[in-house]
Amino acid sequence: MDLLVLENILDNTAFAILFIAMLLYWSGAAFQNITLLPRLGSVGMAIANLCMAALLGARWLEAGYFPLSNLYESLFFLAWGITAVHFIAERTSGSTLTGVFTAPLAMGITAFATLTLPSDMQNSAPLVPALKSNWLMMHVSVMMLSYATLMVGALLAIAFLIVTRGQNVQLQGSSLGLGDYRLKTPSPPTEEPAISSPTSPSLATGQTAVLERVTTETLSPPPLLSPQRLTLAETLDNISYRIIGLGFPLLTIGIIAGGVWANEAWGSYWSWDPKETWALITWLVFAAYLHARLTRGWQGRKPAILATTGFAVVWICYLGVNLLGKGLHSYGWFF
Repeated sequence: MDLLVLENILDNTAFAILFIAMLLYWSGAAFQNITLLPRLGSVGMAIANLCMAALLGARWLEAGYFPLSNLYESLFFLAWGITAVHFIAERTSGSTLTGVFTAPLAMGITAFATLTLPSDMQNSAPLVPALKSNWLMMHVSVMMLSYATLMVGALLAIAFLIVTRGQNVQLQGSSLGLGDYRLKTPSPPTEEPAISSPTSPSLATGQTAVLERVTTETLSPPPLLSPQRLTLAETLDNISYRIIGLGFPLLTIGIIAGGVWANEAWGSYWSWDPKETWALITWLVFAAYLHARLTRGWQGRKPAILATTGFAVVWICYLGVNLLGKGLHSYGWFF
């Protein structure tokens, strides 16, 4: 079979299976008594992962170089990385919960690559001279894996914010520990403020009734999270923290490798290219996240908000820079 035909079959198959896996995970979340659905979703994620690995392998054989030279190839490598990190998160947590969030992300990326990109951007092309280096595999693959890992961790932080919306949820215990988290919500006020009596000469009866109602509504605590939502929030926060802690060293190694390669190709370790600048911004955001959790003691929603910012920054660094500006890293993409 022609490799090009095989690639077309594999990319469409990966997209279709990820779509089915997403539906299975969502159905499993809606009907929690049917445990078979998320398990089938995990099987679908594994099949999609193998399809994308086979696609990238076929591209490697066809082009003769590691398949990370254009947007199509990098999108499928990113989706493959997300499905791989999904299984790490799933195995770490012992739950299929992460698929509810990772399956739509991987499916959306494959849909964009398969259905949106024009055919000329999907075809492999000869490498430009600067990319003909062994550093292509070392630098770009590590950077893409770091993007995939950080995206998954940040996405789970977004899910944590959704689950705990309206609640000032905090974690009991040290952020240095990777287990034994306990969640708590604010306690209701122990002292009732003094309320003017209905017979107070300074307030009319109608005014007093309004004051009592407003005060009661203002001081009453928000409804507490159910034990199920607390457990879900705890799981999401725990996994997010672990996954971001895995992605940050990968990002660091990738940036260092990129600097060495840049010096070899262009004679400078750092040139403040848009991609380099946003990679540094991404590094700083997630460094701040880990610093806040490890040394500042930030817990609960505050670090999750910081991780959510990191999710947007990663996408700007990976895709936005190449869509909106020209630079040394725009080979074979939109510019």
